Amino acid sequence: MQVTIVGWAGSFPGPDSPASCYLVEADGFRMVLDLGNGALGALQQFTGLADVDAICISHLHADHCIDMLGFSVFQNYHPAGQQPRIPVYGPAGTADRLQQALGTHSMGIAQAFDVRTLTLGTIEIGPLTITTGRMQHPVETFGFRIEHGGQVLAYSADTGPCDELIALARGADVLLAEASYLDEPDLPPDLHLTAREAAEHATAAGAGELVLTHLVAWNNPAASREQAAAAYDGPLSLATSGQRLLGNPGVGPGDGQPGGT
Repeated sequence: MQVTIVGWAGSFPGPDSPASCYLVEADGFRMVLDLGNGALGALQQFTGLADVDAICISHLHADHCIDMLGFSVFQNYHPAGQQPRIPVYGPAGTADRLQQALGTHSMGIAQAFDVRTLTLGTIEIGPLTITTGRMQHPVETFGFRIEHGGQVLAYSADTGPCDELIALARGADVLLAEASYLDEPDLPPDLHLTAREAAEHATAAGAGELVLTHLVAWNNPAASREQAAAAYDGPLSLATSGQRLLGNPGVGPGDGQPGGT
């Protein structure tokens, strides 16, 4: 299994990255995990859109799903003809929410995608075994534990502190954890993690590596790394676009090296 970070910016695209998007590949199967603002263009650096086999959406905030609208145009209006519908797994109401955002088209979300409702538990998507957990966020939000070939990636999506994230990340090779906040007083509850809190979750879970993502442009990334390092003593990195995790031959996990097509 190989995971490529396509976009890591939190809440809105930053100068160096689109919003959340990750490409998970195993045995020739390609799954996109979240598709936020600006991610559709960047995704094409790493895979052809016609080669995407499935999509998982953690929640229905724009910075995690809004580029599904552009993808629907590719699917429905390609000059070679309408493309086969791609399975999409998302929270309840995903198809309606995306269609509302897309507006009136002769062909829409239902023609482009086979949208399926995520629930708590374990499912098989292609060769991937995926366990979901409910995160602490104002809308229904799923975190993911993704397993294949003895490798495990845990992904927090957006969340405040929660025990469910620790359970999903228990013994994972890599925890890809949001770190939207720096330590400061009066932070909103049940919304996002600080970098220190992300590290505390990684430590409690015994995760082998921590990658901080959903980094907001107005924060100092060096401060995020410093605060996380005080609570986690394993391999630690800040997400970068093109960074490859887990099974990339010749490139160590978390080293931030850009990927190719």
